[in-house]
Amino acid sequence: MKTSLDHTIQISIVIIAALLFIPFLGHVHLFDWDEINFAEAAREMIRTGNYLNVQIDFHPFWEKPPLFIWMQVISMKVFGINEFAARFPNAICGVVTLSVLFNIGRKLRDTKLGLTWVIVYACSILPFFYFKSGIIDPWFNLFIFTGIYYSFLFTLAEKLQKRNYYLGLSALFIGLAVLTKGPVGLLIYGLVFGIYMIIKMFRVRITLYQILLFSGVLIAVGGFWFIVQLLSGNYQVVNDFFVYQVRLFQTKDAGHGGFLLYHFVILFFGVFPASIFALRSFKLEKKEDREPIHEYKNWMMILFWTVLILFTIVRTKIVHYSSICYFPLTFLASYVIVKLIDQKQEIPKWMNRLLITVAVFWGSIIIALQLIANYKDNIIASNLIKDPFAVHNLEAQVTWSGHEWLIGALYLLLMILFISFKRIQIQTRIIFIFLLTLIFTYTTVLVIPQKIEGYSQRAAIEFYQERSKEDCYVEPIGFKSYAHLFYFNKNIQSNPKSYDEQWLLSGAIDKPAYFIMKINNAKDYLDKYPELKIIYEKNGFVFAKRSLIQ
Repeated sequence: MKTSLDHTIQISIVIIAALLFIPFLGHVHLFDWDEINFAEAAREMIRTGNYLNVQIDFHPFWEKPPLFIWMQVISMKVFGINEFAARFPNAICGVVTLSVLFNIGRKLRDTKLGLTWVIVYACSILPFFYFKSGIIDPWFNLFIFTGIYYSFLFTLAEKLQKRNYYLGLSALFIGLAVLTKGPVGLLIYGLVFGIYMIIKMFRVRITLYQILLFSGVLIAVGGFWFIVQLLSGNYQVVNDFFVYQVRLFQTKDAGHGGFLLYHFVILFFGVFPASIFALRSFKLEKKEDREPIHEYKNWMMILFWTVLILFTIVRTKIVHYSSICYFPLTFLASYVIVKLIDQKQEIPKWMNRLLITVAVFWGSIIIALQLIANYKDNIIASNLIKDPFAVHNLEAQVTWSGHEWLIGALYLLLMILFISFKRIQIQTRIIFIFLLTLIFTYTTVLVIPQKIEGYSQRAAIEFYQERSKEDCYVEPIGFKSYAHLFYFNKNIQSNPKSYDEQWLLSGAIDKPAYFIMKINNAKDYLDKYPELKIIYEKNGFVFAKRSLIQ
């Protein structure tokens, strides 16, 4: 039963999470590709009134189901079509996630574990950062994680009614995961549950009715959009969707390749400081019959290794593919921390060394960014950077106060101090380690993305926004982007040929056409299409115009 203290903590978590995740969501442009991709799909739903089909550039988009896009549509209906609205659903996901973690931790052991898990998750670098973004994964991961939790409760429950209830809830959340990102949600769940059954030598009792119950709920929730598409005759959309899912596993999609241990490195450095504490907990427990928390720990271990191995095999390497591992990593870290505090143990020396090493790594990155900004002219003159586009990116006029390096310097100095100063109680020291990281991450998210965006894409986005006031065509050529669709506020064109890049470049266009190229290959296009006239160049982009054909 919840105590009044638990109610107070729960309310405090909601308020603090909202204060952490909601402010400043719109202070920087959406980043190409993923953030703008999803926001653009939501914008086009609103523009067309077609809420069943996901579209990009007003063409069917088969890469993702619509649940997250629907969330963004609702947000945009409330806040308008802008960056804040695009990211707001994930801020709400952050509030919900921390509430879920507290309740699961409290039920597994006690309030201390629940609160520790909340602090560990919220204060680790990438888990915090994701709730300030507009990508699809925070909700997708939460649905899978919650589905696995209810399957865990299913295996422990003795009463048939409870077992059916938990299994139905598990299917509901896995169905929501499928409706968010596709069958990979079911794949992850199926692998985790299957491996658990193998470890248990299939001793978990499952009736035919329960199999049908799970399947029915899963199909009703996760499959209804696909079924509606088929009933509507959109066979090609469904076919293209599944072909795309297979391609992700077989190829380095969209150039997103990486080395074999890519996700190991991302999780080690990205889920800091939780990743360091979690290292002490990587072994299966054998006390599951006496203590449910040990059984749950085994589930988390299975989830972690399943996802990590699966996406190590997958050739497409993207940071958020392994982001569901944030849940088991932070649980394992919390498990270790509670044990250390309860048993009044010291943080092991090897763990202290790793904590300091990774803190220095993150602090040094911020310091290095400031140095690059200060000495960019010397870097450009040295010819160390061979890519012309990157060189011209660096020439962008981005305002730095000159004090940004203090974010990194103070973080690493204070971390070294609190980790090394043994007279501070272990509980206080651990709290400071995580709170310092939270302050570091929050400040970094507030300050640094604006600078990075200024170098990488702002020149193009400002051009798109300016052209949105004019009746014209806007098209990037030679590189993939969704930014022109969202920030140009593109509408359905009356002339269907406007979707054809070749027609825009050489056909009888009915209004002016603007083209954005990267400096690397701009000359090739300008030589091939002499009607293109350069307007100006900025930060590695070349902006050209083709005038109306009379």
